[in-house]
Amino acid sequence: MKEVSIVGLDLAKRVFQVHAAGSDGSVVLRRKLSCSQLVTFFTELPKCTVAMEACATAHYWAREIGKLGHDVRLIPPAYVKPFVKRQKNDAADAEAIVEAETRPSMRFVVPKTKSQQACSMLFRTRDLFVRQRTQLINALRAHLAEHGVIAPQGIANLALLAEIIEDSEAGLELIVVETGRLYLDQIDALSSRIASLEKALRSEAKRSKSTARLLSMPGMGPITAMAVEAFAPTMVTFRRGRDFAAWLGLVPKQHSSGGKQVLGRTSKMGQRDIRRLLVISAMTVIRWACRKAPPENSWLARILARKPRMLVAIALADKMARSIWAMITRNEDYKDSVLPAV
Repeated sequence: MKEVSIVGLDLAKRVFQVHAAGSDGSVVLRRKLSCSQLVTFFTELPKCTVAMEACATAHYWAREIGKLGHDVRLIPPAYVKPFVKRQKNDAADAEAIVEAETRPSMRFVVPKTKSQQACSMLFRTRDLFVRQRTQLINALRAHLAEHGVIAPQGIANLALLAEIIEDSEAGLELIVVETGRLYLDQIDALSSRIASLEKALRSEAKRSKSTARLLSMPGMGPITAMAVEAFAPTMVTFRRGRDFAAWLGLVPKQHSSGGKQVLGRTSKMGQRDIRRLLVISAMTVIRWACRKAPPENSWLARILARKPRMLVAIALADKMARSIWAMITRNEDYKDSVLPAV
């Protein structure tokens, strides 16, 4: 058997497809492996390059296979899809992974560490509970609206709904009151869990030097800082701050042709969790700047005078992303005085 140079591994829950190729690209081996056979297979295999799609469980297997001495590379699934030939199956996917890995211009995903994945679990659990709480509040408002009780949106108005439910003069049926209490109990339970998770996020943010440094930026909170810590790769991966902003999807789309540059809307082709939180942080800074005017002739003051707030928030989020890259790569705190302190 020829010496294996590249192995394409199509991941699954129980059955894994392996496509091994030589240095000339010829097929050396095609095999299906169970979960228990996978580690044994790569232990016996000579050191080579192992390519996988950056999908579910990919970071775990990248760490485990990397411990065996192999060079593990994760490829975004969107970059593998063009190399799939005709029919879509596990064998074709594994072969396409090998084809994509051999491209000299291919971009790879940096495998996450255990601590990064632990922080991402904490962050996403909180995010899930927040969405569930919002869903319950909206459902309670909708049900009460059918009985003539109209309440404004937002968790801040939840106390008003509780008062109406407990008010005997509101004229609500007993079953409506009892069901409404179930909603309120569930919302309170989720709120306590969210508060405990936020407390854990704050404590984790204080432990890391990089997140503590990010907190010196106006508008940057512990949740946003921990999102950068959990979901972003090492900043040295990016050559400059603009590359990090483009990775987040905060740069405009290009529709350029014939040497004429045409820019469109924000691409949103990147890590949506960090991007969403940076836009929220930017809106916080803008709202504060509208109350307390930013420094005269500063960038923020000039752009607020001629552009709508949402557009300014996107531009400010882009600047914040570039500042994050500079702060982490240079080990410096935030220095720019353009943004008002929040």
